[in-house]
Amino acid sequence: MAYEHLHDQAMAPISVWVLGDQLLRAHPALISAEAAVGRDGVRVLLIESAARLHQQPYQRKKLVLLLSAMRHYAATLTAMGYQVDYRQAPDFLSGLRAHCAAHRPARLLTMAAAEEATRRFQQDTVGPALGVPVEVLPNTQFLVGQFDPFPQAPPERVIIMATFYKAMRRHFNVLLESDGAPVGGRWSYDAENRKPLPRSAQPPPPPRFAPDSITRAVMDEVAAMPNGVGSVEGFELAVTAEDAELALERFISERLPDFGAYEDAMSRRSALLYHSGLSPYLNLGLLDPLRLVRTAEAAYAAGQAPLNSVEGFVRQVLGWREYIYWQYWRRLPILRQANRWNATRPLPAWFWTGATDMACLRHVLQGALSTGYTHHIERLMVLCNFCLLAGIAPQEVNTWFMAAYVDAYEWVMLPNVIGMGLNADDGVATKPYIASANYINTMSDYCSGCRFHPKQRTGPNACPFNLLYWNFLIEHEAELRANPRLGPAVLGLGRLSAEERSTIRREAATLLERVCGE
Repeated sequence: MAYEHLHDQAMAPISVWVLGDQLLRAHPALISAEAAVGRDGVRVLLIESAARLHQQPYQRKKLVLLLSAMRHYAATLTAMGYQVDYRQAPDFLSGLRAHCAAHRPARLLTMAAAEEATRRFQQDTVGPALGVPVEVLPNTQFLVGQFDPFPQAPPERVIIMATFYKAMRRHFNVLLESDGAPVGGRWSYDAENRKPLPRSAQPPPPPRFAPDSITRAVMDEVAAMPNGVGSVEGFELAVTAEDAELALERFISERLPDFGAYEDAMSRRSALLYHSGLSPYLNLGLLDPLRLVRTAEAAYAAGQAPLNSVEGFVRQVLGWREYIYWQYWRRLPILRQANRWNATRPLPAWFWTGATDMACLRHVLQGALSTGYTHHIERLMVLCNFCLLAGIAPQEVNTWFMAAYVDAYEWVMLPNVIGMGLNADDGVATKPYIASANYINTMSDYCSGCRFHPKQRTGPNACPFNLLYWNFLIEHEAELRANPRLGPAVLGLGRLSAEERSTIRREAATLLERVCGE
């Protein structure tokens, strides 16, 4: 919302409000303001909103990352000669009002928030409440802000990620031959990226960044907060753009070559494996998505990484991340209440502790709660798979994901958890990502030593994933048969006798009453 017509003083002071997850080097509001009045005429505002920080119990490592990155960003801007007003306020509006009262800007520039509620606040509330002209510039953290491949598509139209991804590749000219064909002749090498981790493999350790005095002070503050998930202890994430760039360089040189082959692997030996671990920095604006894509593309051109790895990583950034953000904005408000499978069971209390006999869930839950990180296959094929099979209410699952992860924001969790993970919204995923224990046993080392047997379907030692998988197929058989991508799985029901079907249904009901009541 722009009010420039109210002011025509070309050199009037301008304030730039930078949100905490928009710590871009090339922030469009800073660039615009400086072009209008020069650096001396710009004052940058950053606000730590107590209301936003305490909206729910968040992962403490996420709060340390956010607050430390904000304070380092403010210090960097100050060193660059900007006037910076860094405020701790009860809420955003209080901080904005105090800033305007102290500095009386002629106008306020800001970049559109990635999340709907904050963007609505920027557009509808800030200007009238402050009595100051406000301009909300387009968000530049996402490439779909520069190019929308399907601008006229109605929300109900199903557009799968593969279609979206091809359009993005073509527009940004990524991994293409001179004639526009995909390098290597295929758009996706996903079929080659499903190998379990060999016992001889030794993934490199993740990059670690020792906390400096600013970060240590933040850690003390966050540790003193009454509510939160996990601990600040062991925090070693990058909190500056420079260190985030180092993390990118380490990924390209150390893990990208093996990323593709073992993209779906899970192991107790390594949490990061060959994944990038860069999503927290992307989501804060410390890294630029197109830079990640071009850097990976250059590694392929230089012979530093194979095509299946580079294409798989590009698909995560240019495909999946952009697709999820695009779906978030086109599917609101449907996503917030979507519940295709009529799932109503409460989230088990042990999701907040990891105290379960199921070894895979215990490992993944405890990893997420303690570090704020698990990679995408663990999120999709262990956590969401269990919740979908168990009929856990989608909104409760999403609340847990929002609380547990360092890279959690509504724009990514709503479409990824509600849509992709739980298949509660037909607009995001075209099939449920469900699997029995066989998938987890094949792709991980979690089943070794577990008290449940991954080969047993029923009985006291049967893996709950097996029991719940077959129970889900039986319960939703008619609807699942209509989905061509699930045909082989549903056809397997034909091998079950009426007696075995009855046993599965009975044992699953007992299991669900027990695990969802703990």
